[in-house]
Amino acid sequence: MTSKPTNAADSLPKSFEPADIESRWYPKWESSGYFQAGQHVAGADPNLPPYVIQFPPPNVTGTLHMGHAFNQTIMDGLVRYHRMRGQDTVFVPGTDHAGIATQIVVERQLDAKNISRHDLGREKFTQKVWEWKQESGGTITRQVRRLGASADWPREYFTMDDRMSKGVIETFVRLYEQGLIYRGKRLVNWDPKLLTAVSDLEVQSVETEGSLWHICYPFVDGPQTIEEDGERKTLRGMTIATTRPETMLADGALCVHPDDPRYQHLVGKMVDLPLCDRQIPIIADDFVDMKFGTGVVKITGAHDFNDYACAMRHNLPLIVIFTLDAKVNDNGPVQFRGMDRFDAREAVVKELQQQGFLVKVEKHTMMQPRGDRTGVVLEPMLTDQWFVAMSKPAPAGTLHPGKSITEVALDVVRDGQIQFYPSNWTTTYNQWLENIQDWCISRQLWWGHQIPAWYGQNGEVFVARSEADAQAQAQAAGYSGTLARDPDVLDTWFSSALVPFTTMGWPDKTPDLQKYLPSSVLVTGFDIIFFWVARMVMMTTHLIGEVPFRHVYVHGLIRDAEGQKMSKSKGNTLDPVDLIDGIDLPTLVAKRTYGLMNPKQAENIEKATRKHYPDGIAAFGTDALRFTMAAYASLGRNINFDLKRCEGYRNFCNKLWNAARFVLMNTADYIPTGHLAKRDGLPERWILTRLQSVKQEVEKGFSDYRFDNIANALYHFVWDEYCDWYLELAKVQIQSGDANTKAACQATLIEVLEEVLRLLHPITPFITEELWQKVSLVAGTRDEQTDTSVSIQPFPMTDDKLLDQQAEEEFASLKARIEAVRTLRSEMQLSPAERVPLIAQGPQDSLKSQAPYLAFLAKLASVEVLDTLPEDSGAPIQVVGDCRLMLKVEIDVQAEIARLDKEIARLTAEIGKANGKLSNESFVQKAPPQVVAQEKERVANFSDTLQKIKAQRSRLEQ
Repeated sequence: MTSKPTNAADSLPKSFEPADIESRWYPKWESSGYFQAGQHVAGADPNLPPYVIQFPPPNVTGTLHMGHAFNQTIMDGLVRYHRMRGQDTVFVPGTDHAGIATQIVVERQLDAKNISRHDLGREKFTQKVWEWKQESGGTITRQVRRLGASADWPREYFTMDDRMSKGVIETFVRLYEQGLIYRGKRLVNWDPKLLTAVSDLEVQSVETEGSLWHICYPFVDGPQTIEEDGERKTLRGMTIATTRPETMLADGALCVHPDDPRYQHLVGKMVDLPLCDRQIPIIADDFVDMKFGTGVVKITGAHDFNDYACAMRHNLPLIVIFTLDAKVNDNGPVQFRGMDRFDAREAVVKELQQQGFLVKVEKHTMMQPRGDRTGVVLEPMLTDQWFVAMSKPAPAGTLHPGKSITEVALDVVRDGQIQFYPSNWTTTYNQWLENIQDWCISRQLWWGHQIPAWYGQNGEVFVARSEADAQAQAQAAGYSGTLARDPDVLDTWFSSALVPFTTMGWPDKTPDLQKYLPSSVLVTGFDIIFFWVARMVMMTTHLIGEVPFRHVYVHGLIRDAEGQKMSKSKGNTLDPVDLIDGIDLPTLVAKRTYGLMNPKQAENIEKATRKHYPDGIAAFGTDALRFTMAAYASLGRNINFDLKRCEGYRNFCNKLWNAARFVLMNTADYIPTGHLAKRDGLPERWILTRLQSVKQEVEKGFSDYRFDNIANALYHFVWDEYCDWYLELAKVQIQSGDANTKAACQATLIEVLEEVLRLLHPITPFITEELWQKVSLVAGTRDEQTDTSVSIQPFPMTDDKLLDQQAEEEFASLKARIEAVRTLRSEMQLSPAERVPLIAQGPQDSLKSQAPYLAFLAKLASVEVLDTLPEDSGAPIQVVGDCRLMLKVEIDVQAEIARLDKEIARLTAEIGKANGKLSNESFVQKAPPQVVAQEKERVANFSDTLQKIKAQRSRLEQ
């Protein structure tokens, strides 16, 4: 392939404009099918294993955030790399129905119109949610495309679509039939606003300033005597301390430690429950901390998780005191019934005080459980729910009989079938599974997968794949009445846990299921190891007998530049599309505050936004954003995202663009020969060996999931070595007048650039595609009739034959000599335009071969290599290894000494002034730390300059 345009450089715009490039290339990639499974790179080994990644499906509740941008960069980088390595890649996209979050969003929309979901009814409400999903889901997938994700879009799923729902129902029925799903009345976290159970993992513990109320429960038999600290005391009753006095209305007992000598003789006695016409016993249980408070606790089994466990051990009554919306029910005294729980608290405390049962009140800081969606205080509530048994052995006929799904999930990580990167997350995973409780999977919502259970009129339960199957079960059991379906839906994480195999067609035995499970790697944040990762492992190993993925790459969370968590209320959140396209401050403020019904909240967010982004946000383009994310991707660390990094990598894109223009302009007459031109020149040998080294670093980076190392290696090579050194030296080669030297240089320029574009493509897909289309024509790797993409070209691999240690050493000496001459020029204050001769003493062959490069890059009139340097010129000399360098400049030695003496005096004075401040104890203590640090830095800089000038003066006196 030798055809190429004659004006390749002219066809490339002078400046890099990402918006135009991105809008053209993504639709082209997608329509050409480059992202679909089965797309093989030419010459690839057909026996290579497939490479599969599943989206952590974003919720259809709005737009993507910076965490998604980070995650997509890592996933897409891996997918593009392995696609170019010749593997059959499958990048499965999808979105999650996000039961609670989505229902909240739609209910808020209805609230704005003074409509409740109950006004609409379940069917019409779910229709509204589906309508909103179509709008929001489309927004999210458009944003994912903007991030350049090379997803196999024909495989896109939504966790509520028919094929996914089929897998959800099949899983529920199978686990129920195996005795691993059951329905029971258990204590759960209850959201009184949403009126649903929520997962333990969706509870936020918020530090709150509260009170500790000390309440006396009188003995039924009259005052009792105890011995404490060697003294006998007579007690009217047992005193407890509680942060929730309203729940005492549901107390079932008081409890002491069985080894507490103060109260052992009181175990079994009865006390009156204040404000209630009931008596409760004193019991003993070793969960009580006898050293905390009075060593006595109340047991409210239906409204506290620790108390529930104790109540079950002692067969205590479980008295529910609240309605589902957290009001006192008919089990409470008449005067409190119908009160909200917090109003009831005030009323109970007031009554306790009036009747003489309140001993004292103390301020108390406590951790309060709140729902992460609504922010309301959660209530432990005894309700009928569906659970997955986490520790129950699987029955005969299953894939792992005799083992619980938790045990199997631990085994596959312990055996190395699944590996975490970094490995320390293995401990986190294990600890959670080793202490796991049964999983409450039912939610009292309308949006989600409705539980496939039907009830008869007398409580009969029929779990089935369809209503017809339930009817058949009922008839077989002799039941002929009507059936009502369970109104509850499944926890969102239940369906998400099935994604590894339901996306591949399960429960049907599909070719995809056999070929693409397990996937290669799961890329996720550490915050959903429990929510999602562990549950996928449990479900996939139990139902399929295979692990869901081989590797789990756990990354940190993205915070703002100061390390603060990003939140809307702080005004420091970032929309990745805003970074790609740019956004001015007024538009950003309007976007942040749009739809807020609380004017004060809108005002606060506007102030915070103006503080964080006073100039709005510049347009960086997708490639700069992706490169920034890659550079931040150190294993497991949280990321303090700074827009300045984005700006730096936008400059990197500009640098690459300008380098390509230079190369194309200087290879306009280049004709590919189909074989390597002879590369005798040091610059060519050096850049080719450096290219092989960077290939090795990049390959290792992908293998180790160290995207930061990949980004840093490529940045250093492109900017520091290819652009700053080789392109400059290429000017010497091209202008040498030697046809072979020029041809070798042109071949190296274009071939190295072409490989660099392929190396960069997984991280910066758009700019590399645009440039590769031009560069590949000149390089002869394709012709104008070939419609292809860099994304399906082979990834560059190391060529050991081009590794040249001697070239590395020779070039290191050249760089050192050039930098030494530049130092001489600086010391002698020569302007860049002033070209002077260089006299060099040292290895003659090396110096003479390097002379053209020294002259060009150090801006010299000439380079003369002598056996010895003239000793009487007075010019300063730089020693570099076995080489001595001197600029041939006529100078007035005495005048130069006088000038240097004057500068020495000035610097000495400045150092003395700064040291005077630093020796002043008052200054050091009172001045801001940054001012003190600045003074110390001034001393260091002045001292370094002074040392150099003294050395220069010393040379003049020799």
